[in-house]
Amino acid sequence: MRPATPAVRASALPAGPLVLALACALALSGGCARSPAPGAPAAHEAVLVRGGGPDPDSLDPQKARGFEAQSMLRDLCEGLTTLDRQAAVAPGVATRWSASADGLTWRFELRPTARWSNGDPVTAADFVAALRRLVDPATGSGYAQYVDVIANASDIVAGRKPPDALGVAAPDAATLVISLATAAPYLPTLLSHPSTCPVHRPTLAAHPDGFARPGLMLSDGAFVLSEWVQGGYVLARRNRYYWNDAATRLDAVKYLLIPDENAELARYRSGELQVTFVVPRGQFDWIRAHLGAELHIAPQLTTYYYGYNLRRAPFKDAAKLRRALSLVIDREKLATLVLRVGELPAYGWVPPGVDHYASQSFDYRGVPMPQRIAEAQRLYREAGYSRQHPLAFELRYNAGEVHTKLALAIASMWKEALGAEVRLTQVEFKSLLQDIDRGDVDMFRSSWVGDYNDAYTFAQYLKSDFGVNLPRYSSPRYDALLAQAQHQPDPDARAGLLEEAERTALADHPLIPIYFYVNKHLVKPEVQGWYDNVMNVVYSKDLALRAPAH
Repeated sequence: MRPATPAVRASALPAGPLVLALACALALSGGCARSPAPGAPAAHEAVLVRGGGPDPDSLDPQKARGFEAQSMLRDLCEGLTTLDRQAAVAPGVATRWSASADGLTWRFELRPTARWSNGDPVTAADFVAALRRLVDPATGSGYAQYVDVIANASDIVAGRKPPDALGVAAPDAATLVISLATAAPYLPTLLSHPSTCPVHRPTLAAHPDGFARPGLMLSDGAFVLSEWVQGGYVLARRNRYYWNDAATRLDAVKYLLIPDENAELARYRSGELQVTFVVPRGQFDWIRAHLGAELHIAPQLTTYYYGYNLRRAPFKDAAKLRRALSLVIDREKLATLVLRVGELPAYGWVPPGVDHYASQSFDYRGVPMPQRIAEAQRLYREAGYSRQHPLAFELRYNAGEVHTKLALAIASMWKEALGAEVRLTQVEFKSLLQDIDRGDVDMFRSSWVGDYNDAYTFAQYLKSDFGVNLPRYSSPRYDALLAQAQHQPDPDARAGLLEEAERTALADHPLIPIYFYVNKHLVKPEVQGWYDNVMNVVYSKDLALRAPAH
């Protein structure tokens, strides 16, 4: 599956007037010599400028795949539920919900004041349409299996049943009923994810392939998409029809699209943005010494990994070789010398900190490196390779300082311990996704962000039919354990099945976990209301800008 084609810029006007207006707003000056372009924030408006990372792959809620896109979508759309400041589930469009005694039928009551950005009511039918669209094979959503707990979802994704067979119904405009295939007590948290956001049905009908564009896209969230300049910025303006607009204290949010960490820091220091997307590790000591009061670091439910292409040689049907490459990576050295901002070496797939779950590890965690290298060299020989006939493959990764440093360090470890010849190729993020989707990679860099605080959000990623299972891992035993876990009502027994599934996957080595993330942001003092949580979700509607002192 390929990322959706991003929207083009909505206006043909040059960027100069917008930049000038924004600079005046950031400088908090009394005015500008030139008038802002139509649609641009005026100098007196409260405009929060956030780092957005690389260009989003799409801003279509059902098609967006990247964390960058989903961060923006949380400002643009609102699902049945949201997350509070501690990343616990909270009401969104739904004010309350309840489940039947067997946990298979859920009823969500929608707030009557929910509105689209054109004033139309948000109805239960809008959610029915969105959820059916999510699982419809014609949509091509990487998150189609995200809602596989809903009745008939898996059969629809596989093409065995039509989308209207999905277990969702709208008995009236204010009530949504969801029928599940298996009990899922985490369903309300799952429904806070942007992929489950509603769609404005008339707009979708009129523009089925491109409604997520400035000037077309309607929002039910606190902000509405105003401009998208490829490689430049995404601008979202305040949605005055949002049901809780009275609590919104910003007039607009501007996401600067900056894939390079050092470039983002330079623009933060120059005053061009107020919240960074990340923090560059290479300058972390300086940042801590000089910007310590603006530095935010907190645990995050995200795993950084290298994925094997399991569809072709040299890694298809080569578990011993895959294990050998993982064995010789000194993750502690990487954390100490390359990462250096508190990330944890990853010897398993599910990060620590997940509710009601004991993270699992490779069986060689804690084994001294000399023993690991000796085992790796034996497995390497058994796979048919030697220093005279080395393994040669390509590691492809997206642009970014940390990705380059890690790739160089790990390729050096493979070369020194095994003699492997690794070609390093850096591409843009969207190109990397396209290469992976085509199967045109040997090994690739990626990461997985937990979509909700439950181990299943990581377990599901390696399920054979999950749309964004990028290594294309397929294990009948693994899938069976996940199916058993979904049917297990006892929380302890369910956790045990998911833990066994993780051990099964780790033994197969479909990917190489490298480290577990921490959230890293720089936040200017004038930004009020900032908070940190394990999901790395901070809604712009919760933030404000302090007025200048006069």
